[in-house]
Amino acid sequence: MVVIRLARVGKKHDPAYRITVADSRKYVTGKFIEVLGTYIPTPMGKQQKVTLNVEKAQAWLTKGAQPSDTVRHVLKLAGVATKPSKKQVKASKPGFKSAAKPKAAKTESAKA
Repeated sequence: MVVIRLARVGKKHDPAYRITVADSRKYVTGKFIEVLGTYIPTPMGKQQKVTLNVEKAQAWLTKGAQPSDTVRHVLKLAGVATKPSKKQVKASKPGFKSAAKPKAAKTESAKA
């Protein structure tokens, strides 16, 4: 499967990422098919820097490449429409219960 994901290229305490298209079986910073752009996150309140080749991103998405959740957010910042992930679809269905276990109710015999 072909995926679109981030590969870190920044220095210590100064993250920068490449948006890459790669085979899902390859290591994250290993061999990739193509670089679509860069993403430089910044602290809260400052603008994040996204440079992206939108045409190439759209082409890979139409070919069936699956973006990671973070890349999906970056694509949204760049103005590229994507389908929601399976997690988002599952969570939006009515009657969906989260994975958290409900707290056990205390009985009166346990209080005594």
